[in-house]
Amino acid sequence: MEKFKVIIVEDIPLELKGTEGIFRNEIPEAEIVGTADSEQAYVRLIKNELPDLVLLDLGLGGSTTVGVEICRYTKERYPQVKVLIFTGEILNEKLWVDVLDAGCDGIILKSGELLTRGDVSSVMSGKKLVFNQPILEKIIARFKASVNNQLMRQEALISYEIDEYDERFLRHLALGYTKEQITNLRGMPFGVKSLEKRQNELVQKLFPDGNNGMGVNATRLVVRALELRILDIDNLQPDED
Repeated sequence: MEKFKVIIVEDIPLELKGTEGIFRNEIPEAEIVGTADSEQAYVRLIKNELPDLVLLDLGLGGSTTVGVEICRYTKERYPQVKVLIFTGEILNEKLWVDVLDAGCDGIILKSGELLTRGDVSSVMSGKKLVFNQPILEKIIARFKASVNNQLMRQEALISYEIDEYDERFLRHLALGYTKEQITNLRGMPFGVKSLEKRQNELVQKLFPDGNNGMGVNATRLVVRALELRILDIDNLQPDED
């Protein structure tokens, strides 16, 4: 790894000292050209000393959004500068998404193995989306859950003999469409009476043992479709009219 300049943005003195120690002992190629404990201090610093890397803590002065804004500012003004997040925000997943949208080059959570030479080397070599083990474990868990949900949905569609029109009908009912509105959708070749017949058939498919003697309206039918994973609650999008 070639020599490079780094700015560390951290507002807790003890953590800053520890981070400086990591660079000094593990990454001697790094020259720390400055540190900042606030957005204002950082802006002044980067204007006077352009680094190759910014190691950025997200929680500054009790705010978690400041770090995201610093990342966005850096990537917009100095796109060649690499931004590696080094944060103790280990549960705030929304914050990770925000900073990734802001253009950061990776996220290292302050847990587990912390910051390593390999992480920094990967970022400096141009690798995007560098994560350490704790955040990778969370990403993999979400990925596995997503794949399993997709498989369960596919199995449900087959098991309950749900065709394309059934799915579209149920999805638009879930979105609050009336039967009259659904009949006007492009590629939905059914009138209201045909949809009523299809709804009754879906009730028989999804409630083969009845509903404890109770009737099944459109709302209950949609809830059942969600329970069985026939509908994906995270992807309820209407078709084009």
